[in-house]
Amino acid sequence: MRLMEGEHIGPFNLGNPGEFTMLELAEVVQETIDPNAKIEFRPNTEDDPHKRKPDISRAKELLGWEPKVSLRKGLPLMVSDFRQRIFGDHKEGSNTNNASSS
Repeated sequence: MRLMEGEHIGPFNLGNPGEFTMLELAEVVQETIDPNAKIEFRPNTEDDPHKRKPDISRAKELLGWEPKVSLRKGLPLMVSDFRQRIFGDHKEGSNTNNASSS
């Protein structure tokens, strides 16, 4: 919101500066979404970066923003939120309570 409503122009990296391999990312996604999913290994593309550690210094300096939640903790929260929004699914960690009390 600060970026959209602010006066700063140009790209801002809002990624998580924690560095992890694509295999580590795939394993977290697999654990979160489908433990039975198969991870496929494919050759890298020519432009594949060897280092995946975003520089968030502009976001920190100009917006006062930095991530507070790790990938391992945040991905399940995001999946649960998306499932609820898309499918109305209230399982797997959703804290939404639609029951009314009398």
